[in-house]
Amino acid sequence: MLLGAGKSANILIDYILEHAVAENWELHITDLDKDTVLSKIKDRPHGHYFEFDLNSDQSRKQSIEHADLVISMLPAMFHPIIANDCIRLKKHLITPSYISDEMKGLDKDAKALGLVFLNEIGVDPGIDHMSAMKVLDEIRSKGGKITAFESFTGGLVAPQSDDNPWHYKFTWNPRNVVLAGQGLGGIKFLHNGRYKYIPYHKMFQRTEMIEIGEHGKFEGYANRDSLKYQEAYDLHDVQTMYRGTFRRPGFCDGWDALIQLGMTDDSYVMAHTENMTYRDFTNSFLKYRKHDSVEIKTAYYLGLDIDGDIMKRLKWLGLFDETKTLGLTNVTPAQALQKILEEKWELKPNDDDMIVMWHKFNYELNGELKEINSSMVVMGTDSHNTAMAQTVGLPMGIAAKMILNGTLSTHGVVMPTLPEIYEPILKELETLGVVFTEEEVEAKPS
Repeated sequence: MLLGAGKSANILIDYILEHAVAENWELHITDLDKDTVLSKIKDRPHGHYFEFDLNSDQSRKQSIEHADLVISMLPAMFHPIIANDCIRLKKHLITPSYISDEMKGLDKDAKALGLVFLNEIGVDPGIDHMSAMKVLDEIRSKGGKITAFESFTGGLVAPQSDDNPWHYKFTWNPRNVVLAGQGLGGIKFLHNGRYKYIPYHKMFQRTEMIEIGEHGKFEGYANRDSLKYQEAYDLHDVQTMYRGTFRRPGFCDGWDALIQLGMTDDSYVMAHTENMTYRDFTNSFLKYRKHDSVEIKTAYYLGLDIDGDIMKRLKWLGLFDETKTLGLTNVTPAQALQKILEEKWELKPNDDDMIVMWHKFNYELNGELKEINSSMVVMGTDSHNTAMAQTVGLPMGIAAKMILNGTLSTHGVVMPTLPEIYEPILKELETLGVVFTEEEVEAKPS
């Protein structure tokens, strides 16, 4: 049973239905949009749409009790509701989301019932865990001591579809992009044995530049709490632990300008926004100066060259447009900004996306300091077969096959950091075009 059939579910649905005859599967799918589900099933006989009311205990029970495995691609806040139903009805569960405290609290019950509650099994989190653990375990197996680990992932627009000065388009939930780095306990990581913390208003000013072969340069910024992965990856003695997100160079400077203006704030509602022009929206964050233009005030406030690249990016977004209106009421600055960005950063039907992942491993072996770099680049081929849908959906589909076939001995609330999970999934992913390139390079200081 699949809950949610958004863009990231495309390849998952294809994978399951392509294996349905050989595996004797029936896939039941629900979504707020019935037509979306039917368009993705494409009249394949083993795919079925069903009605589902998340707010009805009876509807959830009637649906879930007929399933062997539930895959939830609902927003993460709803996973605990589904997980508790799966405990009561003794059903396996897969989600691509981070393990919440509520989900973690079900571990004992899931183990007692012999259930697999597999979480963090998409791309990031998911493929990042599996590809990292593969190399970490290989280093440990030959006696190496890991001293530093860094990891970055980015959902980006493919080079052939990169046609704007931000070098970015939305390939996943726009709201999550706008709110990146806010809340969730802040930014925490370990660097050369020292604990580091970045406040939100500084996070896009502290970036790292990384070059990946023919794919060029990428700019990385810190992502959430890197420290919690010390336990997950068994890296308690590591000196550097850093997880980040990739963008193309120039994006972070521009995004920092939006933060400094106050446009990403989601903590209060603005007044009378329905007739506010984009220029009015920008001006609402600036000091009153009767004789200065909004452009001049923006450049002065941010300390920018009015003819520089960052101002050009802001202008390209339409933030100084006098004709377009927000047309939204009772919205936060972040919601208003999201509306503006969705017009400019939309991934068009003929656009392709790409997923880029890169890991850096430093370790000591026989008195020598060594370094391994591991990278993956996956390109989308059309609006259905996006890189995002491939890298989110394929690991989930393979994991579903393993659970339904009973090949996992592990039970409880788990993430894919165990060899019995990551080895077969990575092996099959390679046959499907999701491949990592690993190379040993000259060791450099972190």
